[in-house]
Amino acid sequence: MEIRILGPGCQRCHEVERRTFNVLAELNLAADVRRITDIKKIMEYNIIGTPGLVINGKVRCSGRIPRPEEIKAWIQEEK
Repeated sequence: MEIRILGPGCQRCHEVERRTFNVLAELNLAADVRRITDIKKIMEYNIIGTPGLVINGKVRCSGRIPRPEEIKAWIQEEK
């Protein structure tokens, strides 16, 4: 599973990353999680605002911090 966290590295982006790792640990799943901070690369995902969460190439959320339950549901859909 490939997970990308899009954002410049702000507190909100770190919170999305923290929640994502917590959900992965809860589900006992491994994933390739990477932060993308390069604005040009972020723009390739065509999101309106950061933070953004991309799972297996699908933009799941942008411009807000998703709830852990949402992240869990999206990950379970992709496994």
